[in-house]
Amino acid sequence: MFYLELFRALERHRVRYVLVGGLAVTLHGVERATMDIDLSVAMDAENLDALLGLARELRFQPVLPVSLDAITDPVLLERWRLERNMEVFALRSPEQAGVTIDVLVRPAVRFEDMESRAAVFCVGDTSVRVASIDDLIALKRAVGRPIDLSDIEHLERIRGIG
Repeated sequence: MFYLELFRALERHRVRYVLVGGLAVTLHGVERATMDIDLSVAMDAENLDALLGLARELRFQPVLPVSLDAITDPVLLERWRLERNMEVFALRSPEQAGVTIDVLVRPAVRFEDMESRAAVFCVGDTSVRVASIDDLIALKRAVGRPIDLSDIEHLERIRGIG
């Protein structure tokens, strides 16, 4: 399964990440279909280089017509965010048709805070760091699409049970 391969590679490359988005919502117990993988990552140079190594290993390329190395340039990422209102950059592999990794450039919740509160789920033989329910709710509130509002409702119900 591709998801496990990705999470193993994140671990192998020592990428500091937190899973957010639909797959994170699913791991918290909400039935939700999604094809993409949303990640928040530490945006320091060392971590972006680790992400670059992972992208090369798994043959991921940016969806934008830029070089793969462009994703490690924090100045360029900030310029994209400001000039293009780009909150994520997307990576896609030709071998994994339909699967996209969306990396949040500047999430509504600070990465270090999310990382400190992340839950760790064991999926197969791999540990996956997943945003807490409260952080997922805050991220989804900031975006506010209909699917996000639905996710918030389900997450709040799960939070109330726990």
